[in-house]
Amino acid sequence: MLKRIITALVSLCVFIPVLIFSYTPVLPIGIAVCAVLAVYEILACTKLVRSIAISVPLYLSAAAFPFLIRYLPENGFINWQKIAFATLVFIVLYLFGVLIFSKGKYQLPDLATAFFCFVYSLAGLYAIQYLHDSVENGKYIYLIVFVGAWITDIFAYFCGMLLGRGGKHKLIPEISPKKTVEGSIGGTVFCIIAMLLFGFIVQKIDSGFVPNYPILALAGLILSIVAQIGDLALSVVKRHYGIKDYGFIFPGHGGILDRFDSVIAVAIVLAALTAFVSLFR
Repeated sequence: MLKRIITALVSLCVFIPVLIFSYTPVLPIGIAVCAVLAVYEILACTKLVRSIAISVPLYLSAAAFPFLIRYLPENGFINWQKIAFATLVFIVLYLFGVLIFSKGKYQLPDLATAFFCFVYSLAGLYAIQYLHDSVENGKYIYLIVFVGAWITDIFAYFCGMLLGRGGKHKLIPEISPKKTVEGSIGGTVFCIIAMLLFGFIVQKIDSGFVPNYPILALAGLILSIVAQIGDLALSVVKRHYGIKDYGFIFPGHGGILDRFDSVIAVAIVLAALTAFVSLFR
């Protein structure tokens, strides 16, 4: 527990300056670093990390896109969306080529898992920057990713300990034996409360923003459920490959994918939600 707390405090000391200087290159640099580390963890999990033919193109694309999102015009003839689509097609064809010409060195399930996790994880990390840079009121909206994901994680953990003692009501023991129904419900309730509180704080800071409280409450419900699904989704991959954690960069917490599993899922869904609803009037 002490190691987890110390790691969390140190991480905050790095995380907060990134938020403060988010309109400088600090944010894309931070996203790029996280993306490259996530790719490394995916390749290590699927036992492909030593393959230069596979790892180098994935590392390069992971590092490049945060800067393309920030610095390429969205409405230009060449924009990051077109490059993302072209890159995705290229990587699919490239990986099939590697599989075909590797003479059995690589297995299709491992490459498919690595590709799926690559696309899913980077989509979530890039969605954070997309929300910040491209969505109306993005300087506040992108923070909802962390509110929704981490409030759910924290209070699911504590509610599970306090209310789910004895583990009588396991959530999905086949995937995550320690998660309880009580923890899941508690995390969701506190996430909704945190979303409403976030809206209230934003309005106090900037009176020009009027929170849409019913939508914020609904978003809290949806994002909390999504956060828990995101956590479990990457746990399925870990269990399949027989590993406890994806990495070790956060002592007591694991790797980037262990710490950002729920963040990734929440960012993707929030980016989709903002296309249909407005969280602030």
